[in-house]
Amino acid sequence: MSVIESAHEDLGATFGERAGRRVVDHYGRPERAHRAVRNAVGLFEPAYGVVVVEGDDRVEYVDNVVTNRVPSEDGEGCYALVLDPQGRIEHELYVYNAGERLLLFTAPDRAGALAADWSGKVFIQDVEIREATDEFAVFGVHGPTATEKVASVLGGAASPDRRLSFVRGSIGEAGVSVIRTDAPAGEESYEVVCAAADAGTVFDDLLTRGMNAAPFGYRTWDTLTLEAGTPLFATELAGTVPNVLGLRVALDFEKGCYVGQEVVSRVENRGQPSRRLVGLTVEADAVPEDGAAVVAGDATVGEVTRAGTSPIREAPVALALVEFDLADEALAVRVDGAAVPARRTALPFVEGSEPSARLPEYPDA
Repeated sequence: MSVIESAHEDLGATFGERAGRRVVDHYGRPERAHRAVRNAVGLFEPAYGVVVVEGDDRVEYVDNVVTNRVPSEDGEGCYALVLDPQGRIEHELYVYNAGERLLLFTAPDRAGALAADWSGKVFIQDVEIREATDEFAVFGVHGPTATEKVASVLGGAASPDRRLSFVRGSIGEAGVSVIRTDAPAGEESYEVVCAAADAGTVFDDLLTRGMNAAPFGYRTWDTLTLEAGTPLFATELAGTVPNVLGLRVALDFEKGCYVGQEVVSRVENRGQPSRRLVGLTVEADAVPEDGAAVVAGDATVGEVTRAGTSPIREAPVALALVEFDLADEALAVRVDGAAVPARRTALPFVEGSEPSARLPEYPDA
């Protein structure tokens, strides 16, 4: 459940569910909200699960588990993954060093299991791990004027300028941490973290103080991240080897061993994975379903991971996992049993104010 559901209701929200959490689907006219984000700035409440890791060995413990190097300095963060022994993604994490503790943001339905699993593996190290999802609220500020928006309401600090770094300050009477994100919507963006008790006033201030921000929900988030070429946990990441997604931003190839590293290193040393993530523009007014086959001639060469109509391009677009060395030949996707022509399209589909850090990147590119 949203921590400020009544505030969303007052704005005319329609609700849905994501990963077991009741969230805002839209406030009416989601395509209009999409354009407001692309042209100015929007406000969004993402659904996260939060895990807190404390103790003297907190950085070492988490660093030994995840695919990226955990920062040792207060105010710094990283994007990382937890893999299974076959190198497949089990968890997606943002890890922030908050001084005496680490804050880990993950999918909302994964935080409890992650905290329980890690707690059961602590032996002689000085580490305490707990789920803290209900203690925090998080709001996203996205768009080409996001920096100006944050500056218009943030007191006590300047907006952070490095990705995944954060500053502490205040919005109104509430203490907040403001994170510069890795731009998953393809725009300048920040996340504002506050205590759950302060969520209502912080949301209202972000919405109305200084520069106005257009509220938007997950339906708009889906089209923004699709246009940006950002793979998401539920549709692309879960169960996939990160090399296949070109998700090099989450991998440190020089750090010590972690579960699944052998597979990741073997794929890296081979030079290319068996498949890759690409963009497709569908040459008809037809949106393929998730999992729809991508075909070349009579052969199936991949499948759609997610698709939708781009409000900016005004055409159906899709992300798809296809054979790595697939030639730029005539392709099609299956829609209602029929083969609909499609063409490979460079990602992102739409150039925003800041490229997503998760855009696929392959060694041969």
